[in-house]
Amino acid sequence: MCGILGSVNFHLGLKELDLIKHRGPDDFGIETFDVLGDKVILGQRRLSIQDLSPAGHQPMKSQCGEYAIIFNGEIYNHLELRKNLDNYTFIGHSDTETILYHLIENGTSGIKELNGIFALAFLELKNRKLTLFRDPIGIKPLYFNFDNITNSLIFSSEIRPIKSLKGELSISMESLGSLLKLRYNPSPKTLFNEIEKLKPGHMIEFKLGESELVKNQRYFGNTLTKARKISIEKSVQEYGLHFESAVKRQLLSDVPVGILLSGGIDSAMVASIAQKYSNEPLKAFTIGFEGEHSEDEIEDAAETARILGLEHQFRKISFSDFLQIFKKCIEIVEEPLATSSMIPMYFLSELASEYVKVVLTGQGADEPLGGYPRYQSELILDRVPMPFQKLAKNIFGSFNFKNDRISRGIATIGIENEIQRFLTNYQVFNESEIEKLIGVKGINYADSFEYYYKVLGCKSKQHPVERMMALDTRMNLSDDLLNYTDKITMNFALECRVPILDLELVNFIESLDYTKRLGLGKTKIIHKAYADKILPNKIINRKKRDFRSPTSLWFRENPELIKSILLNPNAIFSDFFNLNEVNKLIDQHQNKFPKEKQIFLLLGIYFFLEIHQTKPHKLKSR
Repeated sequence: MCGILGSVNFHLGLKELDLIKHRGPDDFGIETFDVLGDKVILGQRRLSIQDLSPAGHQPMKSQCGEYAIIFNGEIYNHLELRKNLDNYTFIGHSDTETILYHLIENGTSGIKELNGIFALAFLELKNRKLTLFRDPIGIKPLYFNFDNITNSLIFSSEIRPIKSLKGELSISMESLGSLLKLRYNPSPKTLFNEIEKLKPGHMIEFKLGESELVKNQRYFGNTLTKARKISIEKSVQEYGLHFESAVKRQLLSDVPVGILLSGGIDSAMVASIAQKYSNEPLKAFTIGFEGEHSEDEIEDAAETARILGLEHQFRKISFSDFLQIFKKCIEIVEEPLATSSMIPMYFLSELASEYVKVVLTGQGADEPLGGYPRYQSELILDRVPMPFQKLAKNIFGSFNFKNDRISRGIATIGIENEIQRFLTNYQVFNESEIEKLIGVKGINYADSFEYYYKVLGCKSKQHPVERMMALDTRMNLSDDLLNYTDKITMNFALECRVPILDLELVNFIESLDYTKRLGLGKTKIIHKAYADKILPNKIINRKKRDFRSPTSLWFRENPELIKSILLNPNAIFSDFFNLNEVNKLIDQHQNKFPKEKQIFLLLGIYFFLEIHQTKPHKLKSR
C-alpha cells in the first residue's frame, strides 16, 4: 500500500513526492526513464504491508530491465497468480512483484485477473507505452492531468502533487453544479478544470515517442449478465462461502490487522469471520458522540466486541471537535462531499492508526445488496401504473415533507426516463435550486450514468432496481464513500480493506436476480440470512444506525455559527454563491425542514475554496 506519483515530460522530484508521504512513510523511490525523447518519471511512497524487506521497494523494475511498475493497493489473489509464473525468478513475496511479472506474461489484458484494490502504472520500455489502471470498484483513487499542447502528463494518488506542479487551477462551474446535484463528482470530473479522475475499472494507455500521447479511457471491469436460476437456500449457502473467502483473503498481511466496528451487522459479520482466522483477539475501533445521540454506536459496538472476543477501543467526539476538524477533513479528502460520516472517519482512523497499520471495514454492503430506501422507491414505482403515478404526483407533488428521503421519493413519481428518475432520487439540490445558488443551468447530469449503463450492459438486468444498484456500486461508492475512506485512512498511514466489495463476492451478488437481495420492506436478504448463521440474535435484531454525525441537530442548535461562516461577504465562497439563497436554506433547517446534507455540502465547498483560494473560472450572471 502506498501513494504513487508519475509524469511524462514534466519534472517532479522529492518535494512533490513528499506531499503524499502520509500514504507511505516507510520507504520511497524515484526512477527516470528516457523513451524516444519522452522522459518518464515514476515515484512511490510505500506503506509496508506485504514483504517488509527491500524486495518490495518501488518503483520496481523487471530483471530484464524492460519493464517497471508503481502500485498502490493490495492484490489478494496474487499468490494464486504467482503459481502460473514458473518462468520467472522472484526475489521476494510482495504482490507488486507478482503484478509486474503477471502483466509481462499476459499483457495488459491480465489486469482482469487481479482481485484487489489498486491504482497502478505499468511501463513497457520495449513497447514504448505507459498504462494506468484503476480497480473495478474504484477503491483506490488515481488523478491525472494531460496537456495535449506539450504532450505532458502528471498522475497521482492524490490531487495535491498535481496542483503543486501545475500551479494555479480553475474551478469548473459544471462540476460544481454536478456536485450540488449528486453530492459528489462522478469520475472523470473533479472540481478543477485541469484535473481528472481515472474511472473505476478503466485504463489509459500513453504511447511514448509519438505525437498522439493519450488514448481514451477503456473499460476492463466486469459486465452484468442475466440472472442465474438458483434457489434462495442455495444462494445463501454460496453467499456465505464467498463472504468467508473474501474476509479470509483480505487478512493477507505481514503486519497486524484490526476492525472498524460499528453497532450494525455488516462490520460484525466481517469481524466474526476475521476473528475465526486469527490466533489472538483482533483490535476493534469505534467512534461515538458526546451527549445523547441516536447516531452513537459505542454501546452496541462494545457488546459486539464482547460477544466476538475482540479487543475494543473507542472515543467520543463533540460538535466542537466536528467544527475544529472540518476544514482539515476537506483538505485531506480534496473533494467536498455531502456525506457527514467523513468527520467521525477522521477520528476513527486516528484512533486505529495508534494500534495497527491495516483495518477491515463493513463498508459497501448497501449498494450491491439493496440496503438503501431509494431502492424501495424503485420497487414501489414498478408496481404502480404510470397514469396512477402522475395522479399521485399532482396530489403530493406540492407538499413540503419534513423527511428528506420521503421528499426525494415523492419527487421521482411519474418520471418515465429511468436515469432521470435515478438522478432525482439521488439529488441534494434540484436544478432550480442550483440555478438560484450559483447561476448555472443546462448541465447534463446524466452523462456518467448513461456511460456506465452502456459499458456494464445494464439492459441485461430485468428490473430497474438491479441497474440502479449496479450504477451505485461503480459510482456513488467510488466517488463518495470510498473516496473519503481512502483519503482519510491513508492520511494516517492506515490501509483500509473492504471485504464486502471483494470482486469475487460482488460478481456473485450481481449474478443473482434482485429478489435474492431485496423486496418490499426487505433489504440485504441473503446478507442477513447468512448473518443468522454466524451472529447471535442480540446483534442481528438491533435497530439499524447509519454511520454518520448528528449534524442535523448540531446545525439546528447553532444557526448563527453556521451563518457566520457561510454568509461571510468577504469569503471566496461569496464569489460563487448567492448568499441570500444560502441564508434561506439555513433558516429552512431551523423550521424543521431538513437541510442537513445541503448545509454540510456547502460548508465543505466553503472550506475547499478557502484552502485553494480559487476564483470562479467563468460565472454566469444571476
